[in-house]
Parts: sequence; C-alpha cells; structure tokens
Amino acid sequence: MGRRKKEPRSVHRENIASAASVLFMEKGIASTSMDEIAKAARYSKATLYVYFENKEEIVGLLTLESMKKLYGYIDAALAQRESTWERYDGICQGLVRYQEEFPLYFKIVLDHINIDFEKQDCLEEEKETYRVGEEINEKMKEFLAEGMRKGDLRNDLEVMPTIFNFWGMLSGIIRLAANKEEYIEKSMGLSKVQFLEYGFHMLYRSIAKEKRE
Repeated sequence: MGRRKKEPRSVHRENIASAASVLFMEKGIASTSMDEIAKAARYSKATLYVYFENKEEIVGLLTLESMKKLYGYIDAALAQRESTWERYDGICQGLVRYQEEFPLYFKIVLDHINIDFEKQDCLEEEKETYRVGEEINEKMKEFLAEGMRKGDLRNDLEVMPTIFNFWGMLSGIIRLAANKEEYIEKSMGLSKVQFLEYGFHMLYRSIAKEKRE
C-alpha cells in the first residue's frame, strides 16, 4: 500500500508506536519482533528502520508518552481540587484511571528509567522521560508542602522518601486490585472499588496529621 510521503516523520513514528503498543499488550515486549511491528503498522521492514533503529527506541517513545499521560492525570487532579484529601483522592483516582486505560504504560512507568545520560547510546526519549518524571515529582512536592502548610499532613515528612514510598504503595495497591479482583471479591466480599478505597484511606492516614479533639 502506498504511503503519504508528505506526512511528517512524527506521524509515521506515532503510527508505528501505536501498532507496537497493541502487540506489546497482546504478546509482551520481549516476544514481539520488528517484523511483526512492521506488518501490523503496514510498513515494509526497511521503511520501519527509517523511523526506528530498533525495538528499544520504540519502547523508549512509548515510555515517554506514558510519562506524559501520567503527568496529565496528576496535574489535572491537583488543579481541579482544593482540600488536601480531595487532591490526594484525585491523584489516586487518576492513577486508577490511568492503569485501566493504559495498563502497558502503567507497567512501563514502574519499570527502570535510565538516569545515566553519559553513555553514548542514550536515547533522547530517555532524557525527556526523566525530565517529565522530575516534573511529576515537583507536583508531588508542592502537594505535600501545601498539605503540611495547611496542617493536614504531618510536618515531619521527608519529602522525596515520602514521594517514592507513595508511588510504590499506591501502584502496588492498584496493581493488586487489578490482578486479584476475583479473589478480593470472593475472599473479602469487597468490590475492586471498595478495596481500593480502603487501601487509599489507609495510606492517607499514614501521612495525615493526627487531629486532636
């Protein structure tokens, strides 16, 4: 099939990455070949290599896109709510929505992100992914600082360790609920939503300032 040669390079890269994303969801990244990606995207293999040198570069682009999507959810959650609890709950619900809509992206974001940019073979997408990740951390710093200033969060929180533990615990709760939904309902009598709400409240209590009567 003929290609629209006047389309920008970025359009072709997005077409290929989109096709690859579907295959990665179906088969996993390691089990997906460049041949399969070319066929799914309706490009010749030779043309595919014009836009991506290898599969790692495609993964790099998808990782970057996933980080941008995550930033969008976090930014919206913090901008649209006022109270500390509402902002926290917005972050949680944004992450749940993100995992449900983009499970592959959710997994990729939790995997290793390169921070060694001295090596010559470092992808530009890796640098940009790191930058967006740091912007997300800045949003979280602002959230914690504002919560402590209002007296809603404990004032002894160490910001960066809190943020990393925060991501680890939240992502763990969300992945557990997604992977064990049937077991949770059968053994606990809780729906996925109820289980998540319990976990989110439990985590919030660990950072919330104790209210004295």
